[in-house]
Formats: sequence, C-alpha cells, structure tokens
Amino acid sequence: MSELRRCGNCLLPETYETIEIERDNKSCNMCRTTEYKQTGVDWTKRKKMLDEVIEKFRGKYDYDCIVPFSGGKDSTFTLYYLMKEYKIKPLVVRFNHGFMRSNHEKNVERTLKRLGADFINFTPNWQIVKRLMFESFARKTDFCWHCHTGIYSYPLQIAIKFNVPLILWGEPLAEMSAYYTYEDDMIEWEDENKFNIYRNLGITADDMFGMINTPENPIDKRDLMPYTYPKLEDLKRIGYYSVCLGSFIPWDYKKQTKLIMDELGWSGDELEGVPTEINQEFAKIECWMQGTRDYIKYLKRGYGRVTQLVNFEVRNGRMTTEEAWDWIQKYDGRKPESLEVFLEYMGMSEEEFYETIKKFVVPPFEPDFDNIPPADKVHDINEWYRENNRTK
Repeated sequence: MSELRRCGNCLLPETYETIEIERDNKSCNMCRTTEYKQTGVDWTKRKKMLDEVIEKFRGKYDYDCIVPFSGGKDSTFTLYYLMKEYKIKPLVVRFNHGFMRSNHEKNVERTLKRLGADFINFTPNWQIVKRLMFESFARKTDFCWHCHTGIYSYPLQIAIKFNVPLILWGEPLAEMSAYYTYEDDMIEWEDENKFNIYRNLGITADDMFGMINTPENPIDKRDLMPYTYPKLEDLKRIGYYSVCLGSFIPWDYKKQTKLIMDELGWSGDELEGVPTEINQEFAKIECWMQGTRDYIKYLKRGYGRVTQLVNFEVRNGRMTTEEAWDWIQKYDGRKPESLEVFLEYMGMSEEEFYETIKKFVVPPFEPDFDNIPPADKVHDINEWYRENNRTK
C-alpha cells in the first residue's frame, strides 16, 4: 500500500480533488478556506443580503421559493431555517434516487408534518436508473450520475413549471472543495456552469441517451428528461435565482444537526464503514449505496468517508490531527456489504468491478485489492431492495 503525502493538519491526501498542500506539509488550501470562513467573512453582511433576497421574492408567486430536499441533515436544516427564520411558504422538491433507507423516510415524514410544507417527491424509472448506473460506473467509476444530475436539474424544472424563481439549496461546495471559496464576498450559485463542472461528470443527458440507447434495447428519449438541465432561456424567463444558503450563513454541521434533532425529532443512523463516534452529524445516512460509493473512492484515491469526516473535525478544532490519524488507520476504506447489492443490480462480478476500478486509480496511490478488511454490518441491510428478493 503506497504512502500518500497528506496535509499535516487535516490529513487530506494529495489525491483529494482540488487540494493544494503547502510545501512544508503543515497546511492546505482547505484548511485556509476554513480559517477564512471563520475569521474573514462578514456574516452579518451576508445575512442582510439573504434578508433582501427573501423579501424580493416573498408573496409574488404561488410559492416563495423552491427548496430541493433529500431529507438528510443539510436539506432538513435548510428547510427548517427558512421556514422558522422567514416564515416563508416553500415548495419542497425531492428527486428520489432509489436507495432511501427506512429511518430516513421516517425523518422525511416527521419533518414535513411538523413544519407543514407542500411536497413533490419524484422517483424515476428504476430500469433506466440501473442502465445509467452501469454506464456511469463503466465510464467514470461513479454510479451516481443519475442521482446528482437528477437532484440538481429536476428542482429547476419544477421551478419553471410552477414559475417560482427563487431556489434555495443548502450546503455550499466551498465547504469541501476549492472549486468555490468564501473569499471576495463570493455567493455560490447553483447554475449550469457548476452543474457541468461538478455535478454531471462531463456527461450531459443527451450524451447519456446516446450511450445507453441501443437497437437491441432502445429507450424513449423522454426517459432522460429528469436528468436534463433546463434551457437557460427558460430559466431567464422566470428570472431564476438559484443559490446556496451556506453562502449567507456560516455552515456548521454539528450545530445544525443538533438543532434539527432537538426541534424536529430528526434521528441519526449507522453509515457503512464509519464508526458512529466520528459521524455524530450523521452525514450521508439516507442512501444504502453510500458505503459502496465511499469504498470506490478509497480504491481510486486512497481515502474514504472516515478521512472526509475527521478532516472536518480537525479543521474546526474539534479533533486533534493525531486522533484523526488513528481513526483513519483503523477504519478508512473497509469493504462494505452493500457492494454485493450493487453488483447484483449491475449484473457484474466482483472481479469485473475491481478490473474497472483499476483503470481509474489516481497515482501515486496503489490499492491492495487482496487485503481489505470488511466493514461492520449495518442494522437495516436486510430491508434493502434485492432484485432476487434474497435476505441475509
């Protein structure tokens, strides 16, 4: 197993996207972003900007705004904050990726009933989803193309249909990458530029249609509509304003998660391959395929969900570098049980899975495919949908 150069503070490795580790290894650009967020941003000024945005759109349409919503910690906090702070009337829109866990669905029902909001829940064609997953995994080793394109295009389609210009997302990308920053009073837009840079893997819905539509197994082009970013002319016609709440208020996972647990009864859950002690903000617990997604990242880049979680704790002064390193060495990159479910969906063997991964490993990392310990089994795996109705 190769040793990666890491930030000496937060421990993100050199294979992390957009990272720039300083020559002395003592810090990185992500550490500097957190420092600037905490000391260099005028959050009072930003909050006043949000006040003005809300008032600009309030009461002029059937809904004051669209809130894209999964029901996870970030979108739940976003909905709670906007409704409690501003007393707005939102239209809550969810693109259901197909892997929602049962505890998560209880959270969604509880949140919507306690807050009182209109809700559109869209679930796409499962047979198309499987083909999209296979194609995006084979081409990019990222089977979540359908999820990310749907989540970030479908709510905008609804905004056009209902003529609701304001779309308020939650977590800013500046929290986890250098594609965007908090500097220079930057407001992070969720627009077509961001969609093409970060969300769709460089594959448009038209591209994907050409890839999966075959004479032997044709599909209707309309099946790709949920994943299609709206035309700019249609967005401009409604005067769209699509931004992240985290550009206007300081994003704090720990405080926000505690708030929604206290106020809404939102409950956490286990995450494959991650001890709950380091996932107390309960990141990524809504999707039963998250463990496999994190495992693929580890095999390609040498870091997984454990590294991503402890780096936030270190950067925010809640964990020492030494404590974080101990968690990484003990738990990062374990093989999840959900991999078997994923392979079943794809009609793929484990050997074929690893052969695909090998083509995309990011140097200088070199994974040891033969010596990866298993992750602990999570409590609800027997509930997950299996194509052949097996239980374990």
